[in-house]
Amino acid sequence: MKYLTCIGGLLLASVLLSGCQQETTQPQAGRVTEVAYLTVTPTEYKIDTQMQGRVVASLTAEVRPQVGGIMQERLFTEGEFVEEGDVLYQIEPATFQAAVNEAKANLNSAKATVATAKLKDQRFADLLKFEGVSQQDADDAHATYLEAKADIERFEAALETARINLEFSKVKAPISGRIGISNVTPGSLVTASQTTALSTIRTLDPIYVDMIKSSTEILKLRQLLAKADIKKGSTDVSLLLEDGSEYELKGQLKMQEVAVDASTGAVTLRAEFPNPDGVLLPGMFVRTRVNEAVDDNAILVPQQGVYHNPAGEAYAYVIDEDNKVQSRVVETISAVGNKWFISSGLKAGDKLLVEGSSKVGPGSEVKTVEVQMQSNGKMVAVAAQSGNSSAAPSSAPSAIKGGV
Repeated sequence: MKYLTCIGGLLLASVLLSGCQQETTQPQAGRVTEVAYLTVTPTEYKIDTQMQGRVVASLTAEVRPQVGGIMQERLFTEGEFVEEGDVLYQIEPATFQAAVNEAKANLNSAKATVATAKLKDQRFADLLKFEGVSQQDADDAHATYLEAKADIERFEAALETARINLEFSKVKAPISGRIGISNVTPGSLVTASQTTALSTIRTLDPIYVDMIKSSTEILKLRQLLAKADIKKGSTDVSLLLEDGSEYELKGQLKMQEVAVDASTGAVTLRAEFPNPDGVLLPGMFVRTRVNEAVDDNAILVPQQGVYHNPAGEAYAYVIDEDNKVQSRVVETISAVGNKWFISSGLKAGDKLLVEGSSKVGPGSEVKTVEVQMQSNGKMVAVAAQSGNSSAAPSSAPSAIKGGV
């Protein structure tokens, strides 16, 4: 009997406890869910683009001989700065000097010949008036004089050519810049306009950085710039070196290629950088940052306030005037740190739900707490920031109990 009495008592206690639990959960079912929202506020945002780039010399000239001969001397130090017009190499000049001397002699001979031919032409012309010579002889004398005059012009041109070739035996720098390794040594035989360059000169200050940007991104930027609140950015370009450090001097965007590369679908952009210390060298890979546009009324919202459905479509929850949740389709342009840059779907003054979304859905009635996002990404109640601690939520780090 005692055993049966004990069993009965346990059953009665279980029934009473179950009744108490039902009484406590029923009010919870009717309780309005508390969520946190952030007021959408437009702000100025500089739309920067990062691109891969390669450093190239602003001027490049391959040094080649314009006459052939034996290389007599190299007159520069490899790697040093040379000025335009500096003599870099000396080709054996003896044969070219001999050609100049020969041309001079030929010219002097032609001048002597023309003097004699001129006198003869004049005499025959006078004699012809008195029929002292035949017309044929007079014509021959005049032709000889004209040929002698032409010979002078021909030998003058030959002398000028010989002098030019003699000057070409001094191989000079076509541009100013840093000269590289010499590919020939004294004693080598070189030929005019040979395939192999004697050396290469590159102008490194200023220096160029060629960047690659897809044609799709360029079209998106143009569409963005067509909007009223968005204006074109500056031409300043920042540079990150291969070791991750930032180059201290700013560059300027100079030009954009006029055609799209058919193999890559990309367009080349070129920036010019000052390079007084020679930090940037041709061939280096770098990363660039270009301010392409400025949005005076950009919508930047926390990433935790934007969701994606199974189809990949972005949406957000906003709270209407009746404190009910509404779903909005939004369009994101890019991620900006821990925020999304929104192009459509949200406007100034919208109450964007940022915490508590897992407990509600479209049409849900909610109790709201306004929050602001700090620089570290933490949500803090607006009342707590203003110093009114009584209105601030008690939980941390989330602004509402239960987090997202």
